[in-house]
Amino acid sequence: MSPRTLVLGGARSGKSAHAEGLLTEATVTYVATARRYPDDPDWDARIAQHVARRPSTWHTVEASSPADLPALLTATQYEDPPILVDDLSTWLVGVLDDAQAWEGNGAEAIAGNVDQLVRSVATCRARLVLVTAEVGLGVIPSTRSGRLFRDHLGALNARVAEVCDEVTLLVAGIPLKLR
Repeated sequence: MSPRTLVLGGARSGKSAHAEGLLTEATVTYVATARRYPDDPDWDARIAQHVARRPSTWHTVEASSPADLPALLTATQYEDPPILVDDLSTWLVGVLDDAQAWEGNGAEAIAGNVDQLVRSVATCRARLVLVTAEVGLGVIPSTRSGRLFRDHLGALNARVAEVCDEVTLLVAGIPLKLR
């Protein structure tokens, strides 16, 4: 298997389940990047579905700040268990939130976080599978925040794909190998 795999797909495309299926080892480090939001039972239910699907032998790490993910990837060793990151789009939401980008701020902070993440992916020594949303195939978002997110995620996905050995796009549950 290649050491770094990027799995992209739209909402409910099966990208997370596909990424999980790529790892057959008993022990996997699952890095959850989604922040929990108070009073959002729908979001909690989505997280619970992901948790229920994972084997009990997998270790979950919640990356609560944007710096947590690059730090974890940089600290890996070759003998460490594989790492599954689910997903880069929710990681980016945290970066945009922390930079107050929704109000038009934080361009340098966003660029710095993205640079750090791309470097950590490129140098990660453990087997790595990354999940991310592909948002550039649809309608142009009608809101500024929607366009901001789409543009930043598209750029992030392209940069991460450059340093990955394999790239797979899921469409309607069907994996299409791009690299």
